[in-house]
Amino acid sequence: MPSANVASLLLLAVLSTSQLAVAQTPDIFKGADLANGEAQIAQHKCVQCHTSKVGGDGSAIYKPEGRINTAGFLRGMVTQCNATLNLQMFDEDITDVAAVLNRDHYHFKK
Repeated sequence: MPSANVASLLLLAVLSTSQLAVAQTPDIFKGADLANGEAQIAQHKCVQCHTSKVGGDGSAIYKPEGRINTAGFLRGMVTQCNATLNLQMFDEDITDVAAVLNRDHYHFKK
């Protein structure tokens, strides 16, 4: 069993890491449900749609240095997909999807 000092250091490391992750999340995505975002992406076949548009594995559609240059624009593009394709996602779902895309592709910090 670890000593109290080692256990305290481990707890501090875990808390520091989780606080860092929260601090690096854009405000627009704070509280997003990433598991729901992943489920929405799968349910609406986003990857397949992007693959049909750009080929390969579909990831070429994500251009962090392109026209999507803020977390707000990223959420706006998900909103546009939702409306154009009549996916009927709720606002919270849109935020969750955009948060997953930010985590996996864009990495906006604010």
